[in-house]
Amino acid sequence: MRQERMDWPGGAKVALSIVVNVEEGSEMSVARGDPGMEPVDELGVFVKGPVRNFGNESNYLYGLKAGAPRVADLLRRFRVKASWTVAAQSLEEFPDVAAAIRELGHEPVAHGWRWIHQFRMAEDEERQFIQRAAQSIERTTGTRPLGWLSRYLHTAATRRLLIEEGFLYHMDDYSGDVPFLDDRTVPGRSIVVVPYQLDTNDMRMWLTPAATPEAWLAYAVRSFDQLVREGEAGYPKMMSLGLHLRIIGRPGRIWALEEFLRHVTARGDAWIATRAEIARHYLATRPA
Repeated sequence: MRQERMDWPGGAKVALSIVVNVEEGSEMSVARGDPGMEPVDELGVFVKGPVRNFGNESNYLYGLKAGAPRVADLLRRFRVKASWTVAAQSLEEFPDVAAAIRELGHEPVAHGWRWIHQFRMAEDEERQFIQRAAQSIERTTGTRPLGWLSRYLHTAATRRLLIEEGFLYHMDDYSGDVPFLDDRTVPGRSIVVVPYQLDTNDMRMWLTPAATPEAWLAYAVRSFDQLVREGEAGYPKMMSLGLHLRIIGRPGRIWALEEFLRHVTARGDAWIATRAEIARHYLATRPA
């Protein structure tokens, strides 16, 4: 079988996409008019009904207050670019995070108006959800987002709506290690699909007790090194590293990200790029 491959600038053996998810500040809460609490909780506490989980809300708030400065400082020190998948409401409520994205010169990506599921939305409601997110992020960061990442579940209309709203690429795909073009959803128009990988995501340290920072780092390094070897063999691909402010931003975890960045920058094999840069490069170099 033929392997996937994608040539990268400068002959890089792998393209590395660092994705910083900003969901804190727009997660589900009775205080925001939701019917119940946010189910994603590091402690695994969930009660159905209109009950506020003050403890979980404060754990999310930690990501904005304490985690974000650590993550931003680390990216600045290593001089690497990241794509920040942001729930728009989070940046409206916490403008310091929007300012950090602007000052770093990184890419804002739309992660919804809020960090909520959109799969139950009617088409008109989903279109407004997408439009509101894009307009809000452009106001807070000064840059209109070109990419979209849903909260896992979306509708059959989502990609068509993104095309109609002028998005360059879509991240809701886990099917491979290189970008591809969707030119069938809307006849005569297209969107780049830039796949996302979940196995290297730091969310595992919230959901799986065995996923210690040491285990996460080892897995991420091995993934990177394997992709470098495949690139050296003539099959360059891309790797995604998904991060969350409330997770990797903890004192006992941030070191793992630092070690990973030290490893990949020391090797010099990677093109560390935003997802918009990867999508544009794909369009500029893809076969006819």
